[in-house]
Amino acid sequence: MIVQAQGLRKAYGRIQAVDGLSLEIEEGEIYGLLGPNGSGKTTTILILLGLTEPSGGEVRVAGFNPVREALKVKRIVGYLPENVGFYEDLTARENLRYIARLNGIPDRDSKKRIQEVLEQVGLSDVADRPVGTYSRGMRQRLGIADVLIKQPKLAILDEPTTGIDPEGAGQILDMIVEMRNQQRLTILLSSHLLHQVQRVCDRVGIMHQGKLVAEGTVDELGAKSSGEGLELEAQVRGAGPELLAALEVLEGVRGVTCEDGRLRISCERDVRAQVARAILEHGAELLELRRRTFTLEEIYLRYFQGG
Repeated sequence: MIVQAQGLRKAYGRIQAVDGLSLEIEEGEIYGLLGPNGSGKTTTILILLGLTEPSGGEVRVAGFNPVREALKVKRIVGYLPENVGFYEDLTARENLRYIARLNGIPDRDSKKRIQEVLEQVGLSDVADRPVGTYSRGMRQRLGIADVLIKQPKLAILDEPTTGIDPEGAGQILDMIVEMRNQQRLTILLSSHLLHQVQRVCDRVGIMHQGKLVAEGTVDELGAKSSGEGLELEAQVRGAGPELLAALEVLEGVRGVTCEDGRLRISCERDVRAQVARAILEHGAELLELRRRTFTLEEIYLRYFQGG
């Protein structure tokens, strides 16, 4: 595990920003950290970076304690804040050279690396333009280059696509996946754009009031948040009351609803074979039968709005 936290707490006076958080992030995965404002996401990130000291609990980043070994953590962790800042009058190349020097990388070594990361984020053609002329999307690309320049083991990206048009956001998401696939880089992605998180993340953790209230793949969270094993959807022609009654008494079925010929069946396990057989035995025509999948938006709403 590249990130390990156990019973992590952080209090600001009477406010418990992080409350008993336990978190593990595997090396080489993209982990999405979600939650409403005030849920503790930012404080958790600051603790991992060694920028604030926890009130209790234990945390390790690649085996290092961010409190006692902050410099070691900073050498192996790249951080892209929501509003990344650069020197406006310097070019992208000059900004990266300055950042490399801050990280102790000599100019003779950084020159090639700077060119590589500029090409990786698609800025090599505009590398010698002042950053003050860049769009927000270009700045975010430069921010990713900033993260990559020191070849970290862990990248923490805070809202990397906020304020960027859909095409540009898609390109940044593709870069994030490439960073993981090509460099085996572990990525912690904090974002409120849930469809984007669902697109790229291997696992997701949802925070609320300083606690991790849910964690897993999107499929796992969908099953947990619904309170059911799974849901099936069937499009049927000729569904009558007798068919609905027959489906409701099938072993493993918890409930059945029907609207305009579309059946929704909540069940403890996958009973598609039994459902299909019952539909055919009652003289109805089965047009479609599939396991329902939940979007991350639906899961999120179930946790925070009682959906």
